[in-house]
Amino acid sequence: MAQYLAELDGVFAALADPTRRGVIRRLGRSPTTVGDLAREFPMTLPSFMKHVRTLETSGLIRTVKHGRVRTCVLNRDRLAVVDGWLAEERRIWEERTDRLERLVTEPEENRP
Repeated sequence: MAQYLAELDGVFAALADPTRRGVIRRLGRSPTTVGDLAREFPMTLPSFMKHVRTLETSGLIRTVKHGRVRTCVLNRDRLAVVDGWLAEERRIWEERTDRLERLVTEPEENRP
């Protein structure tokens, strides 16, 4: 459980930055070279590479180098960590709102 939470924290930290979310959104369409990705963002290449490294460290993307060209690929499986967490949170809140609805709509004599 501790490892799962650490992984979840890493993914959310990586997704906390709008540039990194933009990279994820772009890579959702197709793999792209670092150079092409960097051109879409108003910053220097060294600054952009910090974002790439953060995404890579979190496992959200991987990079593959062919000669002098580095290509970024989205790791869609890693997004499942977020999806799983959101599904569990959704389940918890739905249970809570269902209990609240019963409390408000059921007559008091029918409650346990």
